Amino acid sequence: MLSADVIVVGAGPTGLMLACELALAGVRCRVLERRAEEPNITRAFAVHARTLELLDARGLAGEVLLQGVKVPQVAPVPGAVLNLAELPTPYPMILIVPQSGTEKVLRARAERLGVPIVRGAEVVGLRQDDSGVELEIGGPSPRTERARYVVGCDGAHSAVRRLVGVDFVGKQYETHILLADMRLDDPPPDGLYAATNTQGAVVAVPFGDGWYRTIAWDRLREQVPLDVPVTRAEMADAFTRIAGTDLGMGEPRWSTRFLSERRQARRYRVGRVFLAGDAAHVHSPLGGQGMNTGIQDAMNLGWKLAAAVHGRTPAGLLDSYEGERHPVGASVLALTDLFNQLVLGHSRIRKAAQWLAIRTILRFGRTRRLIGGRLTGIGIAYPRPRGAHRWVGRRLPDLTCGGTRLYEAMRDGRFLLVVPPGTDAGGADLVHVVHCAPAAGRPAAFLVRPDGYVAWASTGPPATAAVASAVTHWCGAATQPVHSG
Repeated sequence: MLSADVIVVGAGPTGLMLACELALAGVRCRVLERRAEEPNITRAFAVHARTLELLDARGLAGEVLLQGVKVPQVAPVPGAVLNLAELPTPYPMILIVPQSGTEKVLRARAERLGVPIVRGAEVVGLRQDDSGVELEIGGPSPRTERARYVVGCDGAHSAVRRLVGVDFVGKQYETHILLADMRLDDPPPDGLYAATNTQGAVVAVPFGDGWYRTIAWDRLREQVPLDVPVTRAEMADAFTRIAGTDLGMGEPRWSTRFLSERRQARRYRVGRVFLAGDAAHVHSPLGGQGMNTGIQDAMNLGWKLAAAVHGRTPAGLLDSYEGERHPVGASVLALTDLFNQLVLGHSRIRKAAQWLAIRTILRFGRTRRLIGGRLTGIGIAYPRPRGAHRWVGRRLPDLTCGGTRLYEAMRDGRFLLVVPPGTDAGGADLVHVVHCAPAAGRPAAFLVRPDGYVAWASTGPPATAAVASAVTHWCGAATQPVHSG
């Protein structure tokens, strides 16, 4: 007997986002979380533009924005500024908000959609066959649960990844990261604070309640054993040497040191088991990519699993999750590894040359936009078939058509079909149809996937048969219930 159509292992941002997408599409799902209580340590802070766009597509961006501090520009190296306001997005910023705040919004959404979140459920065994996956659950109430599909969103030390035998390939960084939560008598005026020099890098991130997460990559302290407590004096010394100020640090209420890693799962799919988020990729926290990449994994996988459960999967659709997201994960690892080298590289000559190159590159608008698109995720695109319209595989820009803002039109989780007025949109019960007069710079008609990427487009007004063919290919012929929430 099936416990659910899909079991999501892990109740972090990736798992919660995926569960919301599945429930919105009418899929029975449940979330299993090993921890009996919600964690009191928040890790991720940065919410990038593409993640905010995707949250906007589900009506959640406003809730997250209320909890954060907007940062309109970043300095990747001393003397170089990347102005995010130049980017073509309604969210030209990095939003600084504790991971716990983002999780709170997603957890409330999951509860509204009726998703069970079961805590204290540790996965200790996994078997799969042609029709489903069986999980052995340990803890106070040992049992088995079965689903058609299982997704491991259970972090860097993923039990699901281990149980399906997927290698986690990569390396460990040498420099220890120091973390401490402190009050600051001389806090930075603009919220987020960051500085770097040849000795390392420091960051101070506001919680919004008077406390700050202070972070230091200190080259002078990189060999201190991980079990040695981080003191106020150690953190203040690192900030003073690297930033020229300790920001008036008080005594920490919590502190730790750890080593970050650069690793990626060799595969994202094994049969009916998938990996997403930190279970699929971990990397240096420089650049704030982790949570964002995980949420985007979830958006990519959610509608594809829903199509499979509902029996309307185009050929190769489930495999396309790995085909699309594994290269993105590899790109993120390369980007964060570059950040790590820029900040923490041992060669001063090489670092000086790299910093000069970055300053030069950021003088030109085109390269600034390319780097900004990669950092914020709005530049991510997926491969398009030979001969397809150039919009296919690209992120949908923020457009208003026929008085309808398209990201608002995506909130029911269906495909979005934009066609000229008077076009016969066959199969309209499977898609959200918006009629829009053609305009320069965009296709006359296009079909947008639930994750906000263009699936099909036509340069000129399309024939009814072409529209019907695109809708049937991507959406199938069977209508399934769509929930709202």
